[in-house]
Amino acid sequence: MKICIFGAGAIGGFLAGRLAKAGSAEVSLVARGPHLAAIRERGLTLREGGEEYVTHPRAAADASELGPQDYVVITLKAHAVPGVVPAVQPLLGPETAIVMAVNGVPWWYFYGLPGPWRDMRLSSIDPGDVQWQGWGPQRVIGCVVYPAAEVREPGVIEVIEGDRFTLGEPDGSRSERVVRLAEALIAAGLKAPIRPRIRDEIWVKLWGNLSFNPISALTHATLEQIVGDPGTRAVARAMMLEAQEIAEKLGVRFPITVDKRIEGAGAVGAHKTSMLQDLERGRPMEHEALVGAVAELGRITGTPTPIIDTVLALIRLRAQTAGLS
Repeated sequence: MKICIFGAGAIGGFLAGRLAKAGSAEVSLVARGPHLAAIRERGLTLREGGEEYVTHPRAAADASELGPQDYVVITLKAHAVPGVVPAVQPLLGPETAIVMAVNGVPWWYFYGLPGPWRDMRLSSIDPGDVQWQGWGPQRVIGCVVYPAAEVREPGVIEVIEGDRFTLGEPDGSRSERVVRLAEALIAAGLKAPIRPRIRDEIWVKLWGNLSFNPISALTHATLEQIVGDPGTRAVARAMMLEAQEIAEKLGVRFPITVDKRIEGAGAVGAHKTSMLQDLERGRPMEHEALVGAVAELGRITGTPTPIIDTVLALIRLRAQTAGLS
């Protein structure tokens, strides 16, 4: 089995290192710059749970060096994905699956979804249908990413917490390809449950990301601070309730309440969200995939989203003033 990780940052590096260590697949990765140079020269170092180990997956800047794969795992930020569609093409054979390990509303969300919006496209996250046309939604396996990791220095990944990558076919089937991928991840010591309703789990994670991420970037507050402050907690809760109404119109079932989800975020403690970290590091933020796409879904379903729209306007301007858009 050949698995290529496209975008070997923190999460991609974690996956590649675990898979390479286990030997459960022939692993390669596409990376760039000093990170790629370090991996080629010294290998890929993972630090987790007090342990440090080095693996040597094949690494390339150009996917054409690697050839067709069984699975291509996309671990980029959502806003970067449309731009790499042509670069991924050399990795695709007739049966290659694309695993979208990306935060936010996925571009393939409406693929095969029963109801009036079946096969609708989302311009906020796939402008010009670049991914839909360039890869095809039939290749996609959905993935919800839970681990937190950081690139400490080129070639060195530190795992903060988590080891679960939830998988699911858009049509809910337990296909041979998703089972084989889950088995490879489990052999690498990861949790890889296969869900028949992957969109439900996407929304449970998105519920927090669409609210806490932009609020943190606007206030520079941690999750603990946002949940502990009555004002920002109320804003987050209002955004989540608007999102819940949208999701339920789309057939999503939430397994927990909004307040339980908020308490779970607060329990993480003094953690800076990924959007705040990106802002502080001068990197583009994922506000369109996390917030803009939900606002678009509100318009599609005829659901008013006044609080989401307000926060979206603020975070878009924050990105502009920071020179990140």
